[in-house]
Amino acid sequence: MTESGQAALEERKRRAAQWFAELRDRLCAAFEAIEDEYTGAPGRSPGRFQRKTWKRPTPDGADGGGGTMSLMKGRVFEKVGVNFSTVYGRFEAQYASEIPGAQDDPSYWASGISLVAHMHNPRVPTAHFNTRHIVTARTWFGGGGDLTPMLAVQRTREHPNSIRFHDAFRRACDAHGADYYERFARWCDEYFYIKHRNEPRGVGGIFFDYLDNDWEKDFAFTRDVGRAFLEAYPSIVRATMYEPWSTDEKDEQLVRRGRYVEFNLVYDRGTKFGLMTGGNTEAILMSLPPEARWP
Repeated sequence: MTESGQAALEERKRRAAQWFAELRDRLCAAFEAIEDEYTGAPGRSPGRFQRKTWKRPTPDGADGGGGTMSLMKGRVFEKVGVNFSTVYGRFEAQYASEIPGAQDDPSYWASGISLVAHMHNPRVPTAHFNTRHIVTARTWFGGGGDLTPMLAVQRTREHPNSIRFHDAFRRACDAHGADYYERFARWCDEYFYIKHRNEPRGVGGIFFDYLDNDWEKDFAFTRDVGRAFLEAYPSIVRATMYEPWSTDEKDEQLVRRGRYVEFNLVYDRGTKFGLMTGGNTEAILMSLPPEARWP
């Protein structure tokens, strides 16, 4: 790569990482605002994110980047994590064979944001969101978001929460590609499927990976995906956080959380990528709920 080409690549990496960090801050602020607004838990203080920075040394002791785990336990959010990281190094040979562009040169750079929210009220859906930029011999964006209602009565595409969530992503997709929403919504349904249970994890959303058409356009789409989640999910939380719930519904939530655990430990690409690249285990497993049940 020429000197000018390398400089352009470094500037793109800087811009991507800066956006992920900015989006992290905006999401944390939005969730803390909900905690401030909530009046359903008198006597309890609103939650605040606690940040913990970590470094990733490489096997030879060199700098491998790192990240920040932002975790909040509050009145509405039982546990919500918003992670940001930028890591670099070399893939292990076995894992490099699975990564586009890493077969001949296992060097990589990766930056991204990952979020999972688990709620006190079983009538407020769990949500997941992540976007990332990865550079090997190729460069691409990936990510998306999906919604997981805890109650069977809510796990339909016709439910108002599902409609609001999908509509936000549809608008983001339609602004960038006529076929984006249909492609990425279908990919989400196929990806977030618990094969050993023969059931979907939730009501979907969008999922995309290896997006490398035009860097500026792909980056603009990735930003709009983040804005879509920021628009949709806090509004869903506000619309449902005061709904009364029963003991049976809480039990149903805990069982459904068990399904969430199974997917994230068995199938999730982000979990595998983090563990295979020597990431921070606490941050990688942030997505797991604080309590789950297997009856």
